[in-house]
Amino acid sequence: MKKLFTLIFAFFVMTPTMAAKMPMPADAPKSYESECASCHMAYPPGLLNEKSWQNVMNGLNKHFGTDASLDAKDQKEISAWLQKNAATKKKYDVLAPDNRITKTPWFIREHDEIKVDVWKRAGVKSPANCGACHTTAAEGVFSEKSISIPAK
Repeated sequence: MKKLFTLIFAFFVMTPTMAAKMPMPADAPKSYESECASCHMAYPPGLLNEKSWQNVMNGLNKHFGTDASLDAKDQKEISAWLQKNAATKKKYDVLAPDNRITKTPWFIREHDEIKVDVWKRAGVKSPANCGACHTTAAEGVFSEKSISIPAK
């Protein structure tokens, strides 16, 4: 019985930590880093499903208020890679409203305790700035243990 309790306890302790890891696939094209990450964090492709990434890549000429158009080669390479590595876990495999990670049900649920004024702080600016609070976001680790919310 003691072993069963230990196993159950370990499962509940480890599950949130494991679920908070979304590493960047090793085969990330250089164009993803040079093009996409030049303006914002290089989001792990597993944060959106295949259709959402397709929508993002098809709307680069009006990418959240910016023309982020790419040459045909980079467009094709990045699109194929994002779709190949897109979310398959049920938690992340939903169509993102307005193609925004921050509008997905899982994102909203994970951040429901964050007050609106936090998103507006100079060090944060928006919910899309993962690295402002998740100090290990660049490594694909979004654990609550890595959170450091910038002061006002």
